[in-house]
Amino acid sequence: MRGAYSTLGKKEQRIADYILKHPETVIHHTINQLADDLDVAESTVFRFCQRIGFKGYQALKIALAADVVAPMQDIHEDIARDDTSLEIAEKIFTTNVRTIEATRQILEVAALERAVDLLLSARRIEFFGSGGSAVIALDAYHKFVRSGLHVTANLEAHMQLMSASQMTKDDVAVVISHSGASKETLDVVNVLSGHVPIIAITNYAKSPLSKLADVSLYTVSQETEFRSEALASRIAELSLIDAIYTIVMIRRGEAGHEALKRMRESISLRRM
Repeated sequence: MRGAYSTLGKKEQRIADYILKHPETVIHHTINQLADDLDVAESTVFRFCQRIGFKGYQALKIALAADVVAPMQDIHEDIARDDTSLEIAEKIFTTNVRTIEATRQILEVAALERAVDLLLSARRIEFFGSGGSAVIALDAYHKFVRSGLHVTANLEAHMQLMSASQMTKDDVAVVISHSGASKETLDVVNVLSGHVPIIAITNYAKSPLSKLADVSLYTVSQETEFRSEALASRIAELSLIDAIYTIVMIRRGEAGHEALKRMRESISLRRM
């Protein structure tokens, strides 16, 4: 719901607000009761459920019931201008922890496994991102270059387009974009789409990137007074990439271990 919120209509946002605020109530409501509470048509509630990825209202209630077991918490720093440095630091750390936990709760195992399978079978892997996401893409390259797989990353927009044009169905593109809608990112995706498998890491399930990707992995974050939503999402994106990298290395077994060993030896020689 948080991921799709900006793409929803006013009535749908009202439904989302109510569900996020009263999950315990909603799991005991029929679709008719919820529609009455919000003064909307049952069909509006049903369409809302489908818009956020559920087959219907019952599927939404099942997901909510699982979430209520570990009560949802708003990801909100609530920082005041007169907070001490320690109070601000503690609130930032708390927000980051909640961002990671919320992202973990929506992680789809099937999508994660599919992403790992694509990476392990790829001839070449390239990480793409623009603006703040370019830094995340570079961090992903920094991790995966240790794996022994053929990985690349370019930070400059024209270089990304040129490199994307040379990729084939045997390669894999990992595209990182908080909004999933930035022009630079979509320019690259349009070059890749249709002949290069795309793994997307984004915050929005209904974004143009999500629609064009073969596999999508989602983060959850919220904007606050002092930090944009995109800034808050970085910690979740990094955590997702850490998880994927670790699974890939375990699946590679001895080959991954040998690649890591060679990398460590080369760095230790430079220090001598």
